Amino acid sequence: MRAGSNLPAVGGYNQAVILDAVRRATEGVSRIEVATSTGLSAQTVTNIVRRLIHDGLVMEAGTRGNGVGKPRTILRLEPGGRFAVGVHLDPSVITLVLLNLAGEVVAHRTLKTTPEARASRTVARIARAVSELVTRSGVDAERIMGVGIAAPGPIDTATGVVLNPPLLTGWHDVPVRDELAAALGLPVILEKDVTAAVIAELWMDTAGERTDTAFMYCGTGIGLGVISGGEVLRGFSNNAGDVGSIIVGDISSEVEGEDSTSRGRLGWALSPRLMVDHAIEDGVVEGDAATMTIAEVAAAYAQMLRSDDDPRVARFVDAAVTEIARAMLILVNLLDVDHVVFGGPYFAPLSEAVLGRVPDLVMGSPLYRLPHEVTFSESTIGEDVAAIGAACLVLDDILSPRPQAFLIGR
Repeated sequence: MRAGSNLPAVGGYNQAVILDAVRRATEGVSRIEVATSTGLSAQTVTNIVRRLIHDGLVMEAGTRGNGVGKPRTILRLEPGGRFAVGVHLDPSVITLVLLNLAGEVVAHRTLKTTPEARASRTVARIARAVSELVTRSGVDAERIMGVGIAAPGPIDTATGVVLNPPLLTGWHDVPVRDELAAALGLPVILEKDVTAAVIAELWMDTAGERTDTAFMYCGTGIGLGVISGGEVLRGFSNNAGDVGSIIVGDISSEVEGEDSTSRGRLGWALSPRLMVDHAIEDGVVEGDAATMTIAEVAAAYAQMLRSDDDPRVARFVDAAVTEIARAMLILVNLLDVDHVVFGGPYFAPLSEAVLGRVPDLVMGSPLYRLPHEVTFSESTIGEDVAAIGAACLVLDDILSPRPQAFLIGR
């Protein structure tokens, strides 16, 4: 049975449509241009724009001549009208950002993740860090719309609970959303980290070029976010994106000390700890990968890949490129995207090799089935893409037009 139309929501929807039109017009837009692009009447646009200016979300920014007739007043987004906080809970580091309406980072902070600390204690640390971030930024706290938190899956978005992430010891059924909301007195949204990352790509895409995109996140774990038809694919339980189990290598050979349930899978092949372990065996770096903390693994990984003229390192990079290409061939055929974006803190050292070779390996394969080319690129957002995406969750939830708002809840 179809749900009915919730007519009082139409006004809010139209406001979001207009705000979205102004946000995407990076060079500014007139009221008549907004009316033309949205299909709304000039009077509706005028009334709503008046309210947006009063609320500090939109500003008038001069005039623009258009041939004969009166110059048109140009509207622009007021970046400082509202702000959102984003938090990325990663097994190696907690990243916090403060974004304005334009998606610009106005404040940034990192905290070292303490694996042995109780989850409730870590949540309390995050709450204090958010308050300090806002205070030090000088932003009026009344302009903070909320907090988005990106966490490793699996999560329960309905209840705001982090369920059982494999690399966060002790994080079992943690009500992180409600605990943060109670501590901060702000709305909090919980999302899977790779989903947050792809939302950042979509939010920053003012030109509308990311309608069908796959985002491969290379962090402590491997994940894939997907945009299809301009919408983010979350899955039935909002936990889509775990591609670490895709088989890209040999699963038959026995290697001493390696887990047979992980061997040959993408998450295993691209594991920083595994690559560091092999680098230690080959004498590229020193240490014991089995006893290293996640932060120590990250440092050794970066050190290893800086030796790009070492033939031993070249073998690691070649293997990573091959595994990524095998995975992307499967994924682009499956998803029929036209753009693949790579990002995350562990991708930058591999960027040149991956972007230089993976496109040919994928599209040159006899198994490539798409009737169009796929563009491969690196995210321009940077390694904090998940934290920025967490803040974009708040911006998107509040400011983006959603037809679902018309439906009466059952």
